[in-house]
Parts: sequence; structure tokens; C-alpha cells
Amino acid sequence: MALTTFTISDVRIFTGKEAIDVGYVTVKNGTISDVSSGSPPPESPGSVLSRPGHTVIPGLIDAHMHAQGNDLALTQSLQFGVTTVQDMHNETANVHKMKKIAAAKKDEASDFRAAGVAATIEGGWPMAVVLAIDKSEQTAADVATWPKLKSPAEAEAYVAFNLSPAGGADFIKLMHESGSAVGQSMSKPSLDIQKALIKATHEAGRIAVAHCFGRADTLEMLSLGIDGLAHTFMDEPVTEEIINEYKKSGAWCNPTLALLGSFTTEGEALANRFANDERVKGKLAATDHATMCRCMSFATADATVRYAYETVRRLKAEGVPIIVGSDAVGPGLGTAYGATVHQEMYLLVKECGFSPQDAIRSATTLTAKVFGLKDRGEVARGLKGDLVLVEGNPVDDIEATLNIKSVWRDGILAKGF
Repeated sequence: MALTTFTISDVRIFTGKEAIDVGYVTVKNGTISDVSSGSPPPESPGSVLSRPGHTVIPGLIDAHMHAQGNDLALTQSLQFGVTTVQDMHNETANVHKMKKIAAAKKDEASDFRAAGVAATIEGGWPMAVVLAIDKSEQTAADVATWPKLKSPAEAEAYVAFNLSPAGGADFIKLMHESGSAVGQSMSKPSLDIQKALIKATHEAGRIAVAHCFGRADTLEMLSLGIDGLAHTFMDEPVTEEIINEYKKSGAWCNPTLALLGSFTTEGEALANRFANDERVKGKLAATDHATMCRCMSFATADATVRYAYETVRRLKAEGVPIIVGSDAVGPGLGTAYGATVHQEMYLLVKECGFSPQDAIRSATTLTAKVFGLKDRGEVARGLKGDLVLVEGNPVDDIEATLNIKSVWRDGILAKGF
């Protein structure tokens, strides 16, 4: 794990906030020590890498994925320039396993942050779906370890354990899924339980995130003061009430557009195009390539990803923060670790009125801001040397983010580059 002190010169830089046409970035002992326009000073430490015609962007952050116990979730993500991943529901043992891998293999694996085990109830999301799809003994054993919250009185203890060193969580995930958008009827926690969970999370100084696929469920979570939504909805059109509740609550949205396109099957053609792009296919495990090329087909007949696109477009216009997360998971059809982050940025630009700069911000600076990650997300002095070097100009062409030539995490060059 070498090359922790170096300078990239003669390069375009998108810091996550602004573009520098020609400049340099210096990383010293894993931390960005200088970033500026022009040429680096003669006394710049370490090696100088001249890369005209290329662009440096911050390491990407996948705000929503599920690693399970799969090393590939971290190693493949890093190959796509995703230097940080955030797991939104995972068994405690897997959380500790992934954190150990991330800490020990900075040249192979993305950094790993997690919600730990989400706040689940008996028969609620995703328990019913997981057990219906996978009837193995191991899955049944995993599900048996999940919380089965029954009352608001249990919220404080759940949050305290999850955020403790033994629990390993960095933030808290709530499940609030009635099944309305996916043609099922599911139990969901009472609003009193959800309110107690949010209160305990905020008292601990942490972020509370909620899962909802439906508009009505989303409104309930916004009314309780949730910090962010892990999806947008696909079952109904956006309304002024939704916009107003987002603005009133100050919540952000991680829409997971590629996933919703898989649910409704409307995203199949685009997912196949991305999966078979040579810049993607060459980095995908064979299993992930096959998975990305298929659709969930898991939505009501009236649901459409177009509702999600319009919601995101409206939220963006009203100043609601939109962040990028893939919801990639091993068996999750229509997604793939790392690759779906790029597809998500593409969808923000092509379907939701974002500029390429906006989309990259949503996958870097903005995600770092809403999760309180003050050490990453931007190419700036004093921050981690999490950098991606791409050929071309993603500031003008969002598809150029896939022209990845080098990736550094904490100033350490990833293997394979």
C-alpha cells in the first residue's frame, strides 16, 4: 500500500463544489495538503503525476447498499471509484466483518459505514419478503437475530445497543413499509414506535433514515421528523403536500432510481446498457453482471418509475437535498456494487434535470454533508485523500465518470490501477 504522498498535476479538478480548469492536487501521508489552479510548486513532496486531459473528482460515496457478508461489496465498489459505502441493513456479525476488511485493505476495499440491524418488527419489511424468497437455514438464522420491536419502550435500548461498539452502527435505519407500492400488505411499526426511535437516535447525536416505497408511508415518516428517506416512491405522483413536508422537515432523499426502474421493469434497457458497457463489464463479477441485467418486476400495475423521476425533479427545484445510493445487494436484480452508483448519477442528469456537476455533488459532497462526514466528500485541504482520476470531462458529460484510470483511498492507490 504505497504512494501516499504524491501530486497530480496538469489536470482538471472538480472539487465537489467548483471546477478548476487546470490545476493540481497534492496528497501527503494520505491527506490532501494542497489543491489549486496552475502548476504545483517546485518543492511539492513525493511523485508528480502529470495527467492532461483527465479530471480529478472526490471519491464517490454510495449512500445506500447492503454488503451482507460479501467482500465483493467493498472490493468491486472501490474499482468503480466508490471509496465509501454505507450499508443500510446488515446483521451485526457482518457489520464487524466488513469494518475489519475496510480497515485492513485500504488498497482493495471501500471504507464501510453501517446502520447495523435496522429497526424491524415481526412480519414487517423486509422479513416477510426475505423469508419468502430464501428458505435456507442460514437466512432463517440471520432473520432470527433481527429486532422484533413491539412498543416505544423498546426503542431506547435498541438504539443504544446498535450505536454501541458491540452493535457497530454509525446511524439508525427505520423500516416503514406497508407494501402498497409492491402489491402486498405488510405490518409496519406504529407511529409511536417510529417517533421513539427517531427521538432516541437524535438524543444520541446520530442520523435516522427511513425505508418507504409508498407515498403515504413517506408522508408519515416526514411528519415525524426523519432525517432522510432511503427511497422515493413509485406508486403515486408527487403532490404539493409531499414537497411541503420535505421542506418543513428538512429531510433529504436518496431516490434509488435504478432500483425502482428494476421494480417496474422500465429500467431494464438502461441497466443492460450499463452492464454491457466495456468500462463496466470488465469490472463486474460474473454474478453481478447477470444480476444487473435482470429486473425485480416487483411493483403494482399502476406504479411507474416516472413518478419517481418527477418527484426528484420537483424536490431538487425546491432545494431538497438529493443524494446518491444504489441499494445494491448480492441478489438484488437490476443493481451491481459500484456500477449502479454511476447509473444513478446518469439518471439524475438524463431524467431529473440535474447538471453533471449536480449529480457528482449528490454522490460526494452532499452525501458527506447530510451524514456529517467532515473528513471526505470533497477535494479540499485537510480531507482524506479519496480521489478518482477519470479520462475526459465529467463536469460536462456524466458518462465520463466511468472512464476511471486511478482510484485512491486515504491516498493509497487501489490495486488494479
